[in-house]
Amino acid sequence: MKTQKKRSDCPVSFSLEAFGDKWSLLIVRDLMLKKKCTYGELAKSDEKIATNILAARLLSLEENGIIQKMEHPDSKAKVLYQLTQKGMDLIPIIVEINLWAEKYTNIPEERKELLAQMNADKEGFIKNALKELELNL
Repeated sequence: MKTQKKRSDCPVSFSLEAFGDKWSLLIVRDLMLKKKCTYGELAKSDEKIATNILAARLLSLEENGIIQKMEHPDSKAKVLYQLTQKGMDLIPIIVEINLWAEKYTNIPEERKELLAQMNADKEGFIKNALKELELNL
């Protein structure tokens, strides 16, 4: 992991440097929900991330220890990405962002069930998500 030059000693600034752009958080979201993803699966997300941006964000997240690459079990030409423990520690933040967005925007029908689960038992949802991800480490 390469050492990152910090802009300041502010914890918020440090956090934003590690994962604070919109694409990085969406990658973390996808890995949280899908457990492991190939580059191609991440490129097909609803937000249509450009391939050059995806490659740069994956590299940055890997350098910051938030994700890791693994060999694909079915193909030597592919790799799988998954969250590290440091990345899994972001799950409560992703859940809170989802709940905040629910308050201030119209949520598509396909996302409402997931938000209902978060609202019904936020701590249980986080624990379950962490447990499932830890099984895949």
